[in-house]
Amino acid sequence: MEEPAAPTETELLQRITQLANDGSQDELETLVESLPASDLAFAVAHLDEAEIQAVLGTLPAEAAAGLLSQLSDAQAAGVIAQLTPAEAATILQEMGTDEQADLIQELDEARGDAILEQLPAQEASEVRELAAYDDDVAGGLMSREFIALPVNATVRDVLVEIERALESMGDGDARYGYVVDDQQRLVGVLPMQNLLFVRRSTVVRDVMIPEPMTVRDDASLDELSDVFESRAFLGIPVVDEAGVLRGVVQRDTVHDAEYEAAESDYMKSQGIVSEELRTMPVWTRARRRLSWLSVNILLNLGAASVIAVFQDTLQAVIALAVFLPIISDMSGCSGNQAVAVSMRELSLGLVRPGEIARVWLQEISVGLINGAVLGVLVALAAIVYDGNPLLGMVVGVALFLNTVVAVSIGGTVPLVVKRLGFDPAIASGPLLTTITDMCGFFFVLGIASTMLERLAS
Repeated sequence: MEEPAAPTETELLQRITQLANDGSQDELETLVESLPASDLAFAVAHLDEAEIQAVLGTLPAEAAAGLLSQLSDAQAAGVIAQLTPAEAATILQEMGTDEQADLIQELDEARGDAILEQLPAQEASEVRELAAYDDDVAGGLMSREFIALPVNATVRDVLVEIERALESMGDGDARYGYVVDDQQRLVGVLPMQNLLFVRRSTVVRDVMIPEPMTVRDDASLDELSDVFESRAFLGIPVVDEAGVLRGVVQRDTVHDAEYEAAESDYMKSQGIVSEELRTMPVWTRARRRLSWLSVNILLNLGAASVIAVFQDTLQAVIALAVFLPIISDMSGCSGNQAVAVSMRELSLGLVRPGEIARVWLQEISVGLINGAVLGVLVALAAIVYDGNPLLGMVVGVALFLNTVVAVSIGGTVPLVVKRLGFDPAIASGPLLTTITDMCGFFFVLGIASTMLERLAS
């Protein structure tokens, strides 16, 4: 007997919404828990907020929390904002404090405070503490789910504490205990396997690893990445300036944050400066995109004005029009390569915003070589196309010069923008495109104007 065919994606979406609308809690919970994470993420991405709320209202709190974890923070916060504070708090209680803090950060202050008031006082205090950190530093990435042990505790005490802690720490890492003194300052780390072959009367300080490596709560994502790349740690304790243990940051969390940061930079470079999902209202998405596109209109008018100044030259030698977009595009590609290298070196801490001169000199050397090669190639193409060596010389020299300009701008603009305190991912692309277009058009048409009679004959 053949097994029934797996439901299609459309059938899956229909089944989820049908069970939610019917209030079939058990069936919906079974279906949601049976789906692979990728299928669940796909399904949730195709539901609007009202449908997601219907699903959450049907599921028990733990399953609802698991479903929300498949959403982006912004989308999850949008759903949470539509629930009553009590309903939202019930779901948030099934999440780790770091996840709770991420959602609270996305909400407006009044809504966030209203939800936190529904949480137990200690839990709410921890969430407020985490939410106060930026999301790209150790404090914002750490988890509060860990096992803290007094330095004078015995192994017997530790075993009791582990049993108690496992009931409340959820997905927290229980492979290590973190040993603290009376002021909650970290003094050691206890791998749990160290408890296997010692007497229960043994004191923790005798089996712990003293003076463990730590990171400060204000350590940047780049610093955390360096630590995990150079060491095989699964997690690192986070302390404040007084050495007080604040949490534990996990390797997986840092990797996820790196991916999100890279994804965010790419989206910003394409003009998506706020998170966008296609389930969001159309007018919201259009408004956000237009705020970027309208600025680009103004920038492109500058490039168009260069053509307007030299329109007589362009009319006299119409073949130049064929090569204007080539000059612009090839120079833009060279500049974007330089932007990508500078952005990566900035993110890895390999270059500082003040090293503009050094970066410029390094890019010039590459630009001279690549500009010369590309200039010769486009010059040969122009000669084959028009049969006029002078046209080849004009477009070849223009591409050479514009390539040098493009790599100079592409390499240094991210550093300048960063030094001024702005986000280089947002500003570098439009500045590069505008300047290389203007310079490229100016070089082609300006050089052509100086030998117009010979080109036009």
